[in-house]
Amino acid sequence: MRALRWLLFGFAVVMAYGFAIRVTEPDIGKLVTSLPQAGDIVAKLLSPDLFFTNVTTETFSLAFPIPCASAALDSQSSPPTSPQVHLTAVPNCANIGEPLVFSGVGLSPNSSVVVRWGLPGGNRLPLDVITSDPTGSFRFETTARPITAVRNGTPATLEAVVSTPSGGFTISPTVHEVVNQLFVTIFIALLATVLASLVAAPLSFLAARNLMTGRAGNVLYGVTRGGFNIARSLEPLVLATVFALIVGFGKPFGGVLGLIIGTIASLGKMFSETVEDIDMGTVEAVTATGANRVQTIAQAVVPQITPNWLAFLLYHWDINVRISTIIGFVGAGGIGEYLQKQIETLSYRQAGTALLGIVLVVWSLDILSTQVRKKLI
Repeated sequence: MRALRWLLFGFAVVMAYGFAIRVTEPDIGKLVTSLPQAGDIVAKLLSPDLFFTNVTTETFSLAFPIPCASAALDSQSSPPTSPQVHLTAVPNCANIGEPLVFSGVGLSPNSSVVVRWGLPGGNRLPLDVITSDPTGSFRFETTARPITAVRNGTPATLEAVVSTPSGGFTISPTVHEVVNQLFVTIFIALLATVLASLVAAPLSFLAARNLMTGRAGNVLYGVTRGGFNIARSLEPLVLATVFALIVGFGKPFGGVLGLIIGTIASLGKMFSETVEDIDMGTVEAVTATGANRVQTIAQAVVPQITPNWLAFLLYHWDINVRISTIIGFVGAGGIGEYLQKQIETLSYRQAGTALLGIVLVVWSLDILSTQVRKKLI
């Protein structure tokens, strides 16, 4: 008989795993063929955008009439900002559609050069980004376009925007943005935790079996416990999505409301279990003095539960910070929303910076809350 039970149990496990494989549709082949692409993405995520090299940027220009003889070259040429840099165009003018070669010498070796047209109306038409060779020269081939034709006697200009490393590093703007969004996330979690605790604290007494006696007490206990269980079954991500639809996507308030519901249920359950573990002898002693129910709770229950409650409060703030990074993916603001946008735009290095910030914040809060809980309990 026992062997038959084990056989049936094994059969049930095999069937469950078979069903799980069927519904999840694992594709090992796709996983293997995607590894090179995944490796490139992971490499970028592990190279966060933290610093960038300081650069000096200079713009050099050369007047180029289109068509020829439509403007005087000497009167329209722009002097270089550096005596070492010399720009040339071959030929020095052209008709629409004709090819030309734009080149420069005297630059710093391996400098980044943005080649563009300066249009007669004042706008810019970027062509390409190239790198000067080890001798400080560059060469670029293009054609004369209708948009670059002379207008009111003013010719277009061929421009080279040269960026040269000047030494030293500067903190990337990505870091500043990530820090700002992390503060939003931290305070979303803090506000939700504090507001939820103000609701969960009084409700927890109604959900404590040792305090709720009699017919009315049993009803209150059942309703409160049932409410906690229902609220705990609703994921904060789902609640945040619903509230984001109500108050608007991208607004942190939707995330706060979603977290509050789940935190009330979770804290309420933990608070009530703490109340159920108190020393009832103290409660009976205070009651024997003639204290009413409110006085008994204030004098005999609250002093016993306060340290644990504060520890739970800090612990749940830590949890809510982690959850806040996820609910940001549904437009509830904070670092989660920032991370989602970077991933959608394939900005993996910026996404790596956000992930690094999340890890540091969660790690720091975990250490802080652990140390505080040790002192409280």
